[in-house]
Order: sequence, then structure tokens, then C-alpha cells
Amino acid sequence: MLGSLEGIRVVDVTMSVAGPFATLILADLGADVIKVERPGIGDDTRSWGPPFWEGESCHFSALNRNKRSVELDLKDPEGAAHFRELLACADVFVQNLRPGSLAKLGFGYDDVAAINPRLIYCDMTGYGSDGPLASSPAYDPLMQAFSGLMSLTGEDGRPPSRIPVSVLDQGTGMWTAIAVLDALRTRDRTGLGTHLETSLLSTALMWLPGQFTGYFAAGEVPKRLGSGTVGIYPYAAFPTATGHVIIAAGNQNLWTRLCTALDRTDLLSDPRFDQNADRVDHRDELFAELSATLAKHDSDHWVGVLGDAGVPITPIQTLDEVAAHEQVAAIGAFQQVPHPRIPGYTSIALPVRGPEGRPEFRMAPPLLGEHTDEVLAELAGRRKEVEK
Repeated sequence: MLGSLEGIRVVDVTMSVAGPFATLILADLGADVIKVERPGIGDDTRSWGPPFWEGESCHFSALNRNKRSVELDLKDPEGAAHFRELLACADVFVQNLRPGSLAKLGFGYDDVAAINPRLIYCDMTGYGSDGPLASSPAYDPLMQAFSGLMSLTGEDGRPPSRIPVSVLDQGTGMWTAIAVLDALRTRDRTGLGTHLETSLLSTALMWLPGQFTGYFAAGEVPKRLGSGTVGIYPYAAFPTATGHVIIAAGNQNLWTRLCTALDRTDLLSDPRFDQNADRVDHRDELFAELSATLAKHDSDHWVGVLGDAGVPITPIQTLDEVAAHEQVAAIGAFQQVPHPRIPGYTSIALPVRGPEGRPEFRMAPPLLGEHTDEVLAELAGRRKEVEK
């Protein structure tokens, strides 16, 4: 069920996070992903660190399993010829180089479609291919700032904070994989490939539908709410005697349960907190009331008390706590898999599961150029077949 892309060849000329995350998804779903890298240098993430694991970049390892690595110099005539052969027999091509750089080398969409009209050609961009910023460099933190996303993170009255994961890179990778799957289904009907484009900017805006709709409706720019959200309260982090918990009382019934379980039924008769809109308008006062009560006991106490009352609550965990949690183990999110160079190597599995489990870990993240000879031999064999 989760290997339906077996037999699909993806040529991957991507670096950093967004592109490799897209092709990781395709590889996990069974595609033969051939990662074309610069000789002697490779993907930038090969040098990102520390941390390193047995000398290998954790960033690179996390995003490049189930792929084969080929070193090719696209500016060299021989390297370009091999690359053209690869594209001629590929199903999908994904690239996130600077806009226009491949076209200058003769590998723009029109050039490639002329030799392989069935190819699905995907450009991954920062700001998109049109507009005054189309050629500007775009990295995840830049796009979090430009898109307005960073204006919403952090506490009100304090500097904005970057979401400390590459949420736009990885989100763009997800949209790219979705677009590729759609294009493959379309090709099943038409026999033709197509030209796709995704961008970090479009992804960022797509993560903000409620916020922008609210702005268009009311003309008000939302302020930073820390762990909270617009339009619902209490729906945020609260301090306890030992840490913090997230409480999500998203409707009137849960609000009543929360107050009862906290032995704060006085809040139910307080007009400031009567309905959700009232609680949103008086969130600072309500935060103070709830925090004073929650500070009397530790997080485990409140997780038990409120959980038993049916109030959505969870502690804010650190990564070591998450890695050791029985729930995470139960869903098989982390996979300890054989690795030729790293004993005890552990990988985060693709977050989908079929009747036979999660997608298979087939190959460890490759060394730079590890499969160059193998892939070039395949191309030579194909060439001989064509010449017969």
C-alpha cells in the first residue's frame, strides 16, 4: 500500500531542507530517487553541524534516506551529457537551485520537455517565479519574517520569535510531494508530463488562512499571543508548580469541566468569563486567575486531575521525554534501523501507516557520490538497449 511509487524514477537536484524533504517523501513511498550532487561538495547540509553522528551530519541524515547519490558537474560537457540521459529516462525532476540557473545550462523546462515530454518538472522556489523578489534568496527564517508568520510568534510586547523548525521548508516539501502525486495521476490519463512550481512564500501564506481571513474581515492586525490562539480561550500554556501545561478548553462544556475540576466554580459566574468571546476579551485576567490555581500543584497532578475530568491537557515535554514516551513507541514513530556506518541509527518514520506498517527504510543516507558508478552503468546499459 505504501510503496506505490516503485518504478518511478525521480531526479533530485535539491539542497538544504525543502527539496530533500520533498524527495524524502517520494523515496519513502517507493520511488527511485537519484540525488545529483556537486562533485567534492554535495548538498550543503553535509557540512551542517554539530551535531554530527559518527562524523555524518544529522541534518543530512535526517532528510536523505532511501536515495542514491551521484556526483555530476553540470557545467562539464560529459557531466551534462550524463545528466541529460538521466532526465530522458526519469519520471520526475525536482530542483530548488537559484531561479534561472538550470535554464542557463540548457536544462530549463522547455529544454527538458523536448527530450522527455512525459517528465514532471518541479521548480521549488522561495518567493515564486514572478514578481520583483523572484530572484531574491529565500531561506526559512527569511520567509517566516516576510510572510508575517514571525509577527505572530512570541509574547506580546517582546521581540518576535522564529518557529525553531524549518516549518516552511518542510511544508513546501509536503506540497511539492502532493503536487507530484497529482501530476503522476494526471499523466496516467494524458501520457504527458507538466511543469509545477511551489514556493516557500505560498506555503507560508497557506499556513495562515484563519489569520488572513480575520484580517480581511476586520482590518485588524493580530498581536502576538505566545502559546495562545486567536478566538479561543483558555487555549494556551499555563505555569504549574514544576513546569507548564497546555490546556485547550475549546467550548463551553470544556470550560465548565475545567472550572469544576480546578474547584474554581466562582469563575463560571464571573461575567468577564461567561462566554468564549468574553474570555477572549479578558484573556489576561483569566490567565492570572487560572495560573494562580495551577501553581499550587505540579504538572503531573493537573494532567491527572484535568485529564480525568475530560479536559484536554498535556505537559510541555522536552525531546528526551518525547523519545522515551510509551505513546510515541506505540505508534512506531521512531525506527532503529540497520546502518552501514552508524550503530544504533534511529530515524523518524514517514507519518503515515498502512496495514503492513510504515514505509520501509531501504537505504541509509548515502555518502557523496556513493552510487555514481552504479547509476552511470545503468545509463550505459539503457543506451545499448536503445541503440539495438
